[in-house]
Amino acid sequence: MSLLDHSTVLITGASSGIGKEFARQLAPRASTLILVARRAERLDLLKRELERPDLTIHCRPVDLSDGTEVEGLVEWLASERVEVNVLINNAGLGDRGRFENSDWERVRQMIEVNIGALTRLTHALLPTLKAQAGAAILNVSSVASFFPLPKLAVYAATKAYVTSFSEAIRAELRGTGVRVTALCPGPVSTEFGQVAERATSPDTVQPPDSLRVPVERVVAEALQAVERDRARIVPGLAVALLMGLAAALPIALLRFGLNKRGR
Repeated sequence: MSLLDHSTVLITGASSGIGKEFARQLAPRASTLILVARRAERLDLLKRELERPDLTIHCRPVDLSDGTEVEGLVEWLASERVEVNVLINNAGLGDRGRFENSDWERVRQMIEVNIGALTRLTHALLPTLKAQAGAAILNVSSVASFFPLPKLAVYAATKAYVTSFSEAIRAELRGTGVRVTALCPGPVSTEFGQVAERATSPDTVQPPDSLRVPVERVVAEALQAVERDRARIVPGLAVALLMGLAAALPIALLRFGLNKRGR
């Protein structure tokens, strides 16, 4: 039996996009879902959609860019003695445009959500995860984590942290029963890209449709990777091949391309 069956799963960023699809695909298998997101009304709608007799669903409205609210979530988990065995750190914020023109509050929130909340929840839940017969951490990163990307400078840097952090703690946790996987999707049709856009950057080049992977496939491949105890998954064959080729480029050639993108 897979560790995902009859599991207790905590999903951040569960109210939309990839997080919402994780909830949908895990609802028929899990025994408990803890859905965490900022928008309470969306969580309530999702709960009503997923409800079934043998599934417990907790909705926790939390602004993950606020450290106090993150600590409140940690305290609630401890007080309720919720024994999470699958942690999906999915919540993420993006920002597309030149760093010098960025809004600092948006940058701060992006760092707090993409790095701070993910790291804090992982740290807080590790004792519980290690106490389970089988457990997993799935950190949602991005193919942006593989390269320094002009006009996505902070976002790519935060995702580079997520990928590196995932690999490092995976090595630390070998033999403990806790597996760690980094999900690194390419273009996915969710509202994430729309939120990341600035009104001052209307000329953004969109990726070709051939590289877009449906959110259902992204989540299915991610869950399969967890079950197979894979360190990293890039959903979609075309995206995985392209990333492999790009990673093999000499750094001088890569910088040439990045400099053109930056201008």
